[in-house]
Amino acid sequence: MKVAVLGAGAWGTALAAHLAPKHDTVLWARDPALMAEMAAKQENAHYLGGVALPAALRFEASLSAALAHAADDASLVVVATPVAGLGALCRAMRDEARCVPKHLVWVCKGFEADTQLLPHQVVAAELAGHPSIGVLSGPSFAREVASGLPVALTVASTSAVCRERALAAFHHGAMRIYTGDDVVGVEVGGAVKNVLAIATGIADGLALGMNARAALITRGLAEMSRLGAALGGRPETFTGLTGLGDLILTATGDLSRNRTVGLQLAEGRTLDDILLALGHVAEGVRCAKAVLTIARAHNVDVPITQAVCAVLFDGVAPRDAVHALLRRDARAESFGAKGAGA
Repeated sequence: MKVAVLGAGAWGTALAAHLAPKHDTVLWARDPALMAEMAAKQENAHYLGGVALPAALRFEASLSAALAHAADDASLVVVATPVAGLGALCRAMRDEARCVPKHLVWVCKGFEADTQLLPHQVVAAELAGHPSIGVLSGPSFAREVASGLPVALTVASTSAVCRERALAAFHHGAMRIYTGDDVVGVEVGGAVKNVLAIATGIADGLALGMNARAALITRGLAEMSRLGAALGGRPETFTGLTGLGDLILTATGDLSRNRTVGLQLAEGRTLDDILLALGHVAEGVRCAKAVLTIARAHNVDVPITQAVCAVLFDGVAPRDAVHALLRRDARAESFGAKGAGA
């Protein structure tokens, strides 16, 4: 089949590398110089340096051309921009390229910072009435996927056709795809786990031990589940790949950008310095305020997220934020939508 991947960051490049050996795949970014460099070197030196890209992968700097490549009913368009760029790209497809894909999936994780919208709400607002859209998510580091290591992901959509297209595109080689229709649950898991990974990084950076890490992950899962249920997600989704699976990976893996932010905050570095040195998007920083705002609007207790926001934005020292969590009153363990927090 024909596939267009829109966005040549680490994740978009990794997915394109997985797709190209089996499908006629085009990778798009708006920078012609970047596309020319990647085509010449068969490498994304900035985001995935040292990983050779398949010879079959083609590169395109024209959005119209990339969309035309995957315009028929048997094709698929994959949006791999960060959440912050999702709305603008949807508008560009609609207004500039005048070519809305027949089947569209996105892979970004988080809430839109200003509007507190989930990705599917952003897409619905810009491409109203589109019948075949969905999200691809799960525990995945781009470098491992680009290197051909095993990974399991979930595609969620209310459209059976969209799920079939995504399954046909991605389910091969070392990538296993599961399907479902709980778009809200999948997206909430993908957003909240990034915030919780910052918290776990802080705990590890402060050398609080494995007991503390296990407690943060477990109670973080409860926090994710409560918020997700309040927004309409199904409880079982949060114990699957896109909830618990993604949380474990992002909170413990050395390739996790959000965990790295937490580790370096614990060392006393400023957030600005951390993000400048990181050079990649850390979605947990972008969406932490949105998670807290939404939780308060739905009367959901999210103490770990609140502690992360205090460190990120209010100047609270990491160790003081941890002590505040530990001083919370004892309570029954709860996973309900509006139950007690960590």
